Amino acid sequence: MKNKEEPSTNSLRGNPSAPTQQDHPAGRGDETTRSLSRPGRTVAARAEQPALSLFPMSLMEAVVDQANLETAWRNVKANRGAPGPDGITITKFPDWFRTRWPQVRQQLLGGTYRPGPVRRKTIDKPDGGQRLLGIPNVLDRLIQQAIVQVLTPIFDPHFSESSFGFRPQRSAHGAAKQVGRTIRRGHRYAADIDLSKFFDRVQHDVLLTRVARRVDDKLLLRLIGRYLRAGVMVDGALQPTDIGTPQGGPLSPILSNILLDDLDKELERRGLPFVRYADDFAVFAKSKRSAERIMTSVSRYLTGALRLVVNQEKSQVVASTEFEFLGFAFVKSRATINVAAKSVRKFKQRIREITGRSRGISMEDRLGRLRRYVRGWMGYFGLASQLKLFDRLDQWIRRRIRMCHWKQWRRPKRRREMLIRLGVPRRQAIRHARSRQGYWHMSKTIASGVGLNNAWLAEQGLLSIKTLWAELAPLRRTA
Repeated sequence: MKNKEEPSTNSLRGNPSAPTQQDHPAGRGDETTRSLSRPGRTVAARAEQPALSLFPMSLMEAVVDQANLETAWRNVKANRGAPGPDGITITKFPDWFRTRWPQVRQQLLGGTYRPGPVRRKTIDKPDGGQRLLGIPNVLDRLIQQAIVQVLTPIFDPHFSESSFGFRPQRSAHGAAKQVGRTIRRGHRYAADIDLSKFFDRVQHDVLLTRVARRVDDKLLLRLIGRYLRAGVMVDGALQPTDIGTPQGGPLSPILSNILLDDLDKELERRGLPFVRYADDFAVFAKSKRSAERIMTSVSRYLTGALRLVVNQEKSQVVASTEFEFLGFAFVKSRATINVAAKSVRKFKQRIREITGRSRGISMEDRLGRLRRYVRGWMGYFGLASQLKLFDRLDQWIRRRIRMCHWKQWRRPKRRREMLIRLGVPRRQAIRHARSRQGYWHMSKTIASGVGLNNAWLAEQGLLSIKTLWAELAPLRRTA
């Protein structure tokens, strides 16, 4: 979930190589597709980049190709994000960029371009720790995205079928469905291996060696290395980045897949069923003893071959009924996909924040925030087959909204008038308007139930989770 105050420049659960157009409805396209280098001229963005054998130029020339840059700009603009250390925003960038692009292009083709450092941003993790983000300047986000669009057709066709993170036409839903299929085939134990601070501990030489297996353009390899070593600004001071690939830029996800593809190939060579989404992965076995052996051998491989650190405290062997992956749980032998209890708690906490009685916002604003959050949450967790859970959450949210209305009406006279206006008998409205019971208690009274009924709340703009779940039925057909 994105930080609404200062969103990261690239969602770690998204697809950095595919255009995102949902934030740009019809009628605004010229703002997005207008040529960055020549104002007023539009260039048709490529839907797909050709495979390596079809590039009619060097890889660096393909990176700076105008059509490739237009596609990259559409993606960067759609992902929005905060400015980097130079303070240039997405809105101001096109005018800033046009006069400088010829020089930047010449530097890229000449091998002299130096990326700017990233800006440090920390966000809280669900487990109580902090995730370090590195927010690049918009120019570097554009160049990184252009590089990703060239690297994707080179590397992606060779990635494992069990890898689902940050790849075209793949998602967390596909990963969860594969977990369910694996469990139903009798693999009832999972070696759930946690990589400690994966993105912060990637060894540059190990990573670049694997990039060089398929990329022989020295200019492009040198540029990727410079991005890895660009440094980070912390409280106005530049700190070197000798290890790691900072999260927050478009390049980080594909580099993580390139590094961990060696792990995928090793597991396939051993014939072990597994599922991986970025640095989250699990290997499955039919017995606990086999899973424990897998845990030991795979940990040894990660430490020795890839020079990564395994978090021994969080890594564990668990039965499939206790296994959680990407926020989902898998119930009984049929591995029915449910929302994990931890994900439900996090959802309710966010709803409490939006519907908190002490928030000084209008009901229209509150319902707007609630709609955006609930729609996004259900777009992800609509894969779960839990109609009863979603019904309970619907009831709970409606009660919280009634509570907010009751507090906003404040005085007995206002409450009486509103209840009568909503169809509550006058005597009953007066009795409840004078009640000294708390807001939460009153939100469940007969008066509230009759006056602020479900239909009225829907008219005000309150979304029904059950309705959204029904609309998302196609997600569950192959689960």
